Amino acid sequence: MNKTKKIEQYQLMLAQAQGLFANESNALANLSNASALLRTTLPHSVFTGFYLFDGQELILGPFQGGVSCVHISLGKGVCGEAAKSNQTIIVDDVRERANYISCDAKAMSEIVVPMVKNDQLVGVLDLDSALVADYDEIDREYLEAFVELLLEKTEFTFDMFGVEA
Repeated sequence: MNKTKKIEQYQLMLAQAQGLFANESNALANLSNASALLRTTLPHSVFTGFYLFDGQELILGPFQGGVSCVHISLGKGVCGEAAKSNQTIIVDDVRERANYISCDAKAMSEIVVPMVKNDQLVGVLDLDSALVADYDEIDREYLEAFVELLLEKTEFTFDMFGVEA
């Protein structure tokens, strides 16, 4: 996909997210809708979802895709690395990545965006694509903005995931 088209799709997605989250602050509802919105926006996705921090590890949250890993330790895999470092990580080819956790053999590339609210780790946004090198700096910019919007509009104060941010 060319850069102009990708940017247009992300701008539309952010506008849709504004509408989705405008009058809803429930974490489960917003995370579920967010994963569905990302799946429809990113056509090569095999996984779009969230891992939520329970105070000790990342636990699988709302997502779109096949059956996935449930528990991820901080520092383990791309999700654990992003959560521990508080840095977005892009992996062009997961087959060449040390410390990669394979949950779906269809995944070829990955981007993970940490979610931090009030200086507390909430979790990570995890996206896997069926294409090698599907994510770039445009994805990083817009997905970080998406996470920022989601965190701003969502109340993470429920015991279900052990999150209190």
